[in-house]
Amino acid sequence: MFLVEFIGRTTLNFIGKLGQRLVFFLEALYWGLRPPFRLFEVAKQIHFIGVKSLFVIILTASFTGMVLGMQGFYTLKKFGSEGLLGAAVALSIIRELGPVLSALMVTGRAGSALAAEIGIMRITEQLDAMDTMALSPMKYVVAPKILASLVAVPLLTAIFDIVGIVGGYVVGVHLLGVSGGAYTGSMETSVAWKDVYSGIMKSISFAALMSWICCFEGFYADTYSGHGAEGVSHATTTAVVLSSVNILIWDYFVTSVMI
Repeated sequence: MFLVEFIGRTTLNFIGKLGQRLVFFLEALYWGLRPPFRLFEVAKQIHFIGVKSLFVIILTASFTGMVLGMQGFYTLKKFGSEGLLGAAVALSIIRELGPVLSALMVTGRAGSALAAEIGIMRITEQLDAMDTMALSPMKYVVAPKILASLVAVPLLTAIFDIVGIVGGYVVGVHLLGVSGGAYTGSMETSVAWKDVYSGIMKSISFAALMSWICCFEGFYADTYSGHGAEGVSHATTTAVVLSSVNILIWDYFVTSVMI
């Protein structure tokens, strides 16, 4: 009976937490799309999430493209298909690695900061003060961060794709001797709009997941054991881990639908 009780209690707690997260996300979207729009705050968050993540995105993309170019060359060489290196690199980055790695990098750099910022506002009672003054924390704190993520992450993904393909070109053409025309030609004939569209849709969904989970964990940082700094650190760690795991899980389901 103890086992049955434990399973039932765990299941009910999980469903309740899932419902709480869904209500949080829908409420954030409601306040974000309701005038007056806080465009300056959204632009500020786009700068924080997007522009300040640009260096790590470019660095990650360049080395990812170079590794793909090198590994792809030695794999395709076994079949005498070195000319298809451009298609292999472009499709791998545009459909899969670009959206996933961009989302993971943004989660580690910006998502953790979002959770920590909102968590500190919670434990210092700034969010409670806003409620007291009849100002919605969802509209003034959470919604701009989610809307900015939906704009910034797809743009970062596009930059990742371009830099990654160029990195593969540098290694494949200038280091390994693949024809530049064959590299770009195979890429042009193999990459279709469906591939680009798939990557864009993935990046948007990953941005929603990342911002949703990180903002939620920070917003309820005071519910963790050990209020104060310990609660914020727990919320931040949980936000990054849950966001990363959910991005990888969601990637599988989106790929199975769009492939």
